[in-house]
Amino acid sequence: MKKYYFLFVFCCSFLLHSQELYYIKSDTRLYTSKNKSSDFLGYFKYGAAIKLLSENENGWYKIQSDNFSEGYVEAKYVSKSLNASDFKIKDNENPVIESGDSYYGSPHLFVLAAGLKARAMPDKTSKIREILFTGDPVSVNYVPKNQDEWVNISGSFRDEYNKFVQRKYLGKRPNFDQLIKEFDQLDLSKKNQRKTISERLVELAWNSGYKKLTPAYDRYYLVVKELNDPKLISETELNILLAKKLEQQKTHEQITTLSQKSEFSLKGIKTKSYNLTLKDLLKLYNQPIRKKTVEDGCGVYISDTFYCYPDLEVSVDESKNLVAVVKATVNENNKFILNSKAIFDHNLTEKNFIEKYGTYIDASIKAAHHYALHLEDGQIQLEFKDGNLFTVEIFFYC
Repeated sequence: MKKYYFLFVFCCSFLLHSQELYYIKSDTRLYTSKNKSSDFLGYFKYGAAIKLLSENENGWYKIQSDNFSEGYVEAKYVSKSLNASDFKIKDNENPVIESGDSYYGSPHLFVLAAGLKARAMPDKTSKIREILFTGDPVSVNYVPKNQDEWVNISGSFRDEYNKFVQRKYLGKRPNFDQLIKEFDQLDLSKKNQRKTISERLVELAWNSGYKKLTPAYDRYYLVVKELNDPKLISETELNILLAKKLEQQKTHEQITTLSQKSEFSLKGIKTKSYNLTLKDLLKLYNQPIRKKTVEDGCGVYISDTFYCYPDLEVSVDESKNLVAVVKATVNENNKFILNSKAIFDHNLTEKNFIEKYGTYIDASIKAAHHYALHLEDGQIQLEFKDGNLFTVEIFFYC
């Protein structure tokens, strides 16, 4: 009976032990057996999280990596925690890029494909968690040797955070000039290749600074015209206009001067630096359709209490009778006043906005039709929908 009791305690203890996360404290590899001469499945970087699947067996642990691969690592490289004194051995064959370059602060690789889908599980049919773009740096702690296997770019073992992409779509950062040269040398008959490279060029340009956008879009536009898709042509022409404006971006001082007196006009009532009294708000809109609490760890809102209306969201300090506009839908009632000479209503087109204010804004491929105007301590974010101004939202920095 004692023997069985000991076995039960040991099994329960190890089951609990195996659920905890441990860490790799040096570059090493995931081997197929307890032998460094055996084949290996992939490369670990310092700090990679793992799960133990066995007790120490003659200096080896059976483990599970963050992409669910199972194999063996030397016990001397496994630790319950990481320390500044850890002695790290570098594996020169490990393809993962060291932390601390100008692109990313932890071990990483770069996305090589355009519009790469990061999925919730290592399966092409699983839920899409994020769309990645050529040149995006992504966190990598374990990378498999097999190009068709999956990499967990979240580095997490929690299902709600996991994001997987196939190994073959990650590598060293693509070279913009080399891609330009590759595109220019392609025969016009290579339509699919021209389309693929031009898409990568555009995405990489967005990841390389505004000066790269025009040469990328010029080549992409050649492909788009060949496809003869009117909607795509129109959208690309808008992006070409945007690219030319972004190249001539104004200084931070010029931008903040433009927007320093901005405010909303709500049913004809002007706010003062986005603020109005609670009394005026209730007179204009009556009671909100709902109230919500927003946890504001930075203290950028006047209160954690938010009033929500169909076309308006405000932060409300009920005790001080004060309201701050956070987000407004631009419509017949609501307008945004950038300054005395620029009043934005629902008739403002995206094209006209870019033509006039494109040198003052920030934009990103990751948020199409969204633009930012900087304030001294925050941002004005403008969203366009179906070609016209749709919402204006105010963000303040911590």
